[in-house]
Amino acid sequence: MAWSKDEERMLLQIERHLVDEDPRLAARLESFNERVQRREGGRRRGDPGPGAGRLLRRPRRSTVIIMVSWLLIATLIATLLILVLRHDAAALPL
Repeated sequence: MAWSKDEERMLLQIERHLVDEDPRLAARLESFNERVQRREGGRRRGDPGPGAGRLLRRPRRSTVIIMVSWLLIATLIATLLILVLRHDAAALPL
């Protein structure tokens, strides 16, 4: 949406007035605007973005940690079962 010259001039005056009144607020707003622009430049959470069919989304770190933990638990249980079932004392008498 294009702004008219009068609207642009009024917005610039408001901006100058706010910067003069509270420089800390102006710095915070500028920081916020930069973060929003960076986020819009990249993909947002839940937004597949362009080319989503070609690129695979990387799993989050917490998801990877949970998957590795489950794999470790399953490996330990399988190892213990193998050790117990192969032991002579655990064999069923026939």
